[in-house]
Amino acid sequence: MTVLPRNPARILVVDDDDDILMAARLLLKLRFASVETHNNPARLPELVGSGRFDVVMLDMNFAIGAEGGEEGLRWLSEIKRIDPRIAVVLITAYADIATAVEAMKRGATDFIVKPWDNDRLIATLTGAAALNKARMGTGGAEPAAGTVRDDLIGTSPAMARVRELIRKAAPTDANVLLLGENGTGKELAARALHAHSPRAAKTFLSVDLGSVSAQLFESELFGHRKGAFTDAREDRIGRFQAASGGTLFLDEIGNLPLALQAKLLTAIERREVTPVGGNRPVAVDVRLICATNLTPAQLKDPSVFRTDLLYRINTVEIALPPLRGRGDDIPALAEHFVAIYARRYNMPLKPLTAAARARLKAYAWPGNVRALRHAVERAMIMSEGAALDEADFLLADEDDAPLPGLAEDDDRFNLSDLERKTIERALKKNAGNVSHAAAELGLTRASLYRRLQKYGL
Repeated sequence: MTVLPRNPARILVVDDDDDILMAARLLLKLRFASVETHNNPARLPELVGSGRFDVVMLDMNFAIGAEGGEEGLRWLSEIKRIDPRIAVVLITAYADIATAVEAMKRGATDFIVKPWDNDRLIATLTGAAALNKARMGTGGAEPAAGTVRDDLIGTSPAMARVRELIRKAAPTDANVLLLGENGTGKELAARALHAHSPRAAKTFLSVDLGSVSAQLFESELFGHRKGAFTDAREDRIGRFQAASGGTLFLDEIGNLPLALQAKLLTAIERREVTPVGGNRPVAVDVRLICATNLTPAQLKDPSVFRTDLLYRINTVEIALPPLRGRGDDIPALAEHFVAIYARRYNMPLKPLTAAARARLKAYAWPGNVRALRHAVERAMIMSEGAALDEADFLLADEDDAPLPGLAEDDDRFNLSDLERKTIERALKKNAGNVSHAAAELGLTRASLYRRLQKYGL
């Protein structure tokens, strides 16, 4: 039996059906680092307040015979009041889908329908965990309906340019393409575009196309009809319909195979989708924002990305700068993460010494803001001093320097370190393109994604 690397996210499942809890626990413990289940929602304030969880998977109805979802909405509000950054995925019956979409307008991240499809559940929770990481990257929470907030930290000229483009594009319904390396904050920019748009009070729905298998692509985005395939027990709306009236954010669009790019193009051009197993198209009204780590040159390669689709999605193009291109923002970002992890681990705030600031600014940060966040978290945990000094940050002197314990004449081989370094080099060589890196490594894209999750890349 092959044991897959587990996602480091910490999942809390709350449902009054013990069979549901058992099924979730057996499935999720194989894929996530921590899974805790409870059948009493009254414990939610205590559990969420502990700061031990990244994602809450929450049933919408607890009382016997309840079907309206009012309890789920009430507990959603309580969760968001206690910890605004936490991602909440709702468990709902088919009859509750309209209520679930309403809950997303109030801050829920996503919803799953029971009986669930295992692959879809894993993909949904993985996406929710990724959103939690993005929020941790700024310490921010989901914007409340009708409000505007800016979670993009930094005052450098590069970030000022990004803000100016967002300011101009947000009030329109123009499709926006966000470019940038992994970890530069593309989803945060997408949320800023939504928050400053006329659709701010409507749904913002994020889909990580890199985690959606080719087999589930049409069902996930366009929905399906009862009986369309095995386990399609009822009609299900897709992400385009769920986001109708609001904003649909398609992340990792550059990794879509060409055949699926064609299906996506048809939906965008016609502003309608046809559910799998259906014969009648459904009109949708979404503001589309896409993101990719492909370079402009790679996007213009017709063997990688369809030219006609590119024209459709990049009415406005915004490039998120790498962290090395906005060094003046690094100390403020680092201090921001210090405050986050001081709260999370119940530690005192630790200021950065002048030497630490200089070291952080001088480093190239191949993993961008995400890598800085991890570096600060580790420094906060391991540091024994009252301040964070440069010695508290384990940074290679250069990108290709061997990791500690991997000198060429060292016979203490660590396979995990070797694998991680090989993956980092492949990603760097291929400008962050997961599909190209996977091909060079001799892996499937799904296998590489699992390793990226394992190593937090």
